[in-house]
Amino acid sequence: MNTSVQPLVDSIEIVFEDDYMVAVNKPNNFLIHQSHYARNITETTLLEILQQQLGFPLFPVHRLDRKTSGILLLVKDKSFVAPFQALFTNNRITKKYFAIVRGFSPPAGKIDSLVKNDDTGVYKAALTHYTTVSSVELDIPVHPYTKSRYSLMELTPKTGRMHQLRKHLNKINHPIVGDYKYGDRFHNRMYETQFNCHYLFLHAQQIELEHPLFHQKMILTADFPEDWLKLFNEFNWQQP
Repeated sequence: MNTSVQPLVDSIEIVFEDDYMVAVNKPNNFLIHQSHYARNITETTLLEILQQQLGFPLFPVHRLDRKTSGILLLVKDKSFVAPFQALFTNNRITKKYFAIVRGFSPPAGKIDSLVKNDDTGVYKAALTHYTTVSSVELDIPVHPYTKSRYSLMELTPKTGRMHQLRKHLNKINHPIVGDYKYGDRFHNRMYETQFNCHYLFLHAQQIELEHPLFHQKMILTADFPEDWLKLFNEFNWQQP
């Protein structure tokens, strides 16, 4: 059964634009384009809104999950896709994510468990480095405990497997808040009822790269969504 969803925003924040590329701050819960994985969802896509907003088509050079917010790179001509994608395939891009997770996560470490491709069933090597930035304990009971604990983690994926960060954090028993596929439904429900937060707390905050056509070093940053700012204030966390 198809699900029809109205667009969540009227315009997309442009982080950077030149003659070749556009970097945008992708909102939560937004399809980049129609795909096999979203075949049962009918809604206005990010690419469609951007074409209406800017007046020309754009072509993504990498992906973000529908439920993930943050920095996304697109190019203005199909011929530009290959040199930008080469940065990703040759590990010449550094991506920084932030996640709010269940529990008190370790100060720092790496996760190198294999990640399964949900379509093929094949397991592939994957690597994520992380550090814990902040933590909080709340006097809010979440089954089966009388209190609840959360951490703000900075994540640097070294590979780009589908749902890698979501799967990796679940693997170390610190699933991302708002993740209904790999997370904890009791904590997800508490954030909905207590804080009116319904989205996945995974944000692609920064990309560092060398422009493949200008050969200029660039650091592009995407502001946190409103839900994040609300929780930073609620938890007395300093915004990264």
